Amino acid sequence: MKKIEALIRPQKLGEVKEALNKLGISGMTVTEVVGCGRQKGQKEIYRGIEYEINLLPKVKIEIVTVDEKVEEIIKIISESARTGAIGDGKIFISEVLDAVRIRTGERGTAAITSPKEGER
Repeated sequence: MKKIEALIRPQKLGEVKEALNKLGISGMTVTEVVGCGRQKGQKEIYRGIEYEINLLPKVKIEIVTVDEKVEEIIKIISESARTGAIGDGKIFISEVLDAVRIRTGERGTAAITSPKEGER
């Protein structure tokens, strides 16, 4: 199993979520975060005083999936989140040693896959 963490522009969340839903990926955690990188922030003027905001709003999407779907998910996120400008975001992939579905006690990939029809 792998965990995919994608940091993207907030305005791209709808496109990314829609594209992932078409693939059948609906299980994800979405968090509003702030961060900085090569984008370097932006200048704002407040009450006539200019100041620099170097922590910009981003959205973090976390998906735990089976190994076979990783490349397809990365491709979908990359294509639907891309604007071509600095600040489009990053995708991180890491190993997941185990997962447990609290309700049933299922472990491993059974804990992250949808139940078969009639087992709900």
